[in-house]
Amino acid sequence: MSKLRMTITMSLDGFVAGPDRSDDDPLGKGGMELHELLASLEAFRERHGEEGGEVNASTPIAEEIVGNVGATIMGRNMFGGGPGPWHGDSWKGYWGDNPPYHHPVFVLTRYPREPLDMAGGTTFYFVSHGIESALEQAREVAGDEDVSLGGGASVAKQYLAAGLLDEMLISIVPIILGGGARLFDNLGNRKPKLEQVEAIEAPGVTHIRYARAQ
Repeated sequence: MSKLRMTITMSLDGFVAGPDRSDDDPLGKGGMELHELLASLEAFRERHGEEGGEVNASTPIAEEIVGNVGATIMGRNMFGGGPGPWHGDSWKGYWGDNPPYHHPVFVLTRYPREPLDMAGGTTFYFVSHGIESALEQAREVAGDEDVSLGGGASVAKQYLAAGLLDEMLISIVPIILGGGARLFDNLGNRKPKLEQVEAIEAPGVTHIRYARAQ
C-alpha cells in the first residue's frame, strides 16, 4: 500500500503559518518567510516554470515533495476560495491555470463541488465525506506511488490524530512567528507515536524526518 507522507515547514517556535491568516494572505503575517529558502531552490523554481535558483543540501527535499507522488490531499483553506458554500466555479486555487501538482488533488470540504480539470494533468476533486474517504480515493488513483498530504495545519492534525500519516518531514527554519497555526496542538487523546529516522542540515534550515512508530 502506498504511504501517506507530508513535508511541512515550521518556525522555531512551532508554527507552520503566521497569525492573521486571510484569503489574501493564506500563510499569515510572516508565513512566507517559512518558504523563502525552498522557493529559492532550482528544483522548486523549475517545477513552477521559473529559471535559476540554488542547489544545496535542501535540493533533494524539494525534489522529494513531488517525487513518487501519485495524488495529493489538502484542506479547503489551502485550496482557498473563502469559507462556506462555493460562490460559483470561479475560484480555481492559488496556483493559476497550470498548478504544479500534475496529478489528482483531493480537497477536503464540507461543500460538494464538481471536479475541476486544470492544465498539466492536475484535477481537483472535492471530498465532503471525511479524511478517510479522501485517503481511500487518493490511494486508488496513486497506485504504487505515494500520497502527499499538502496541509494546512488543521488537516494535518486530523490525519495525525487518526494515526493515518505514515511519514512526515519537518523543515525547521530559525525564525520566530510568535503566533499562528501549530501542527501539534489540539490532537486530543490520540497522540501519535513517532520515531526520528533522518536529520539533514542545510543552509538556513534543518530537515527532520519522522515515521509512524510501529
